[in-house]
Amino acid sequence: MKLNWWKRLLKNAITKWRCAIATLLIAIITIINPVGLHPAQAILAQGDAITDPEAILRYALPIDNDIIRQIQGDIEKISRNLRAKRWAPVEKEVRNAAFLLKLHQDDLVQSVPEELQPKAKELVTAITEDVAKLQELVEKQDKEQVYLTRARILDNITELEEDMVTGYPFTVPEEYANLPQLLGRATVEVETTQGNLTIVVDGYSAPVTGGNFVDLVERKFYDGLPFIRAEDYYVLQTGDPEGEEVGFIDPDTNKYRAIPLEVLVKGESEPLYGFTTEDVGMYLAQPVLPFNAYGAVALARPSTDPNGGSSQFFFFKFDTEVTPPGYNLMDGRFAVFGYVTEGADVLEKLTAEDKIISAHVIEGKENLVKPQQS
Repeated sequence: MKLNWWKRLLKNAITKWRCAIATLLIAIITIINPVGLHPAQAILAQGDAITDPEAILRYALPIDNDIIRQIQGDIEKISRNLRAKRWAPVEKEVRNAAFLLKLHQDDLVQSVPEELQPKAKELVTAITEDVAKLQELVEKQDKEQVYLTRARILDNITELEEDMVTGYPFTVPEEYANLPQLLGRATVEVETTQGNLTIVVDGYSAPVTGGNFVDLVERKFYDGLPFIRAEDYYVLQTGDPEGEEVGFIDPDTNKYRAIPLEVLVKGESEPLYGFTTEDVGMYLAQPVLPFNAYGAVALARPSTDPNGGSSQFFFFKFDTEVTPPGYNLMDGRFAVFGYVTEGADVLEKLTAEDKIISAHVIEGKENLVKPQQS
């Protein structure tokens, strides 16, 4: 059940990836193939890959609204240009967002269900006012206040986008009706011996994997369990119960609960189940929930069985030298079901000497659908 194969692959590739650039693509393909990758997989790093977990979660929401996405993108890009003190692009991005808001305030309000429109109007007004304030701060080149105002705007954009979601985007295959499903999102707080972590679980993209995790949290399965694998720049793994079993034994069936590999690929209407993206020839497929962000949370599984995961999961300790954002060896091979949105500093400190004290669902419990027992 432990992840035994990927560390060797990553270490073999680390020095090659560090210098990978487009002009050396042919050479990179030649170098990387000895570790068993398809040539197309040698296209690794994406310069514009999103590494912010909250941004990834925003883009994963099943909504179709180009206006809010453009505003979101403009506000998000501020951070990158601000780090380099490129004030001209920052000013342009804020101006673009302000223009779109001026033209489309009413459209944005009407993009949510009628009963939520009063709330949406407040959110759009707050976003508009803060973008205007942002323009003033950019003129003054007040870097600290720009960051703070940007964060507040994105929080409100997230809330507005969440309200734009209507219904669930697809039907989970009937063959998985015996497994818990998370038809929406849930937030889990994990108390550890080093501090607390907050995980947002995305059931829109991983309903079966996310439902299994939230159900086990509800059962108090993880309370008191140690971290069984902790490696810098790789993973922090837990979920192995005491005794001979390596996963969860469902007391209703007295059987090992096996969870299928579940990966939603960008552009697809529903997840791929039971196979890695490589298995089905989707070598360049980009998952909606990628391993781009430090603190991605994914289901562990046996190296030989994509559908053998159960209770064990791992936090991916993203490092740009080990796994460049974009295509990498993990995407499509393991199912990400959420991200650490608070407590990255705690995650960095955790080792195999630590353990989970308790885990609680603090939001979204109502989105968990449990199978009916006969």
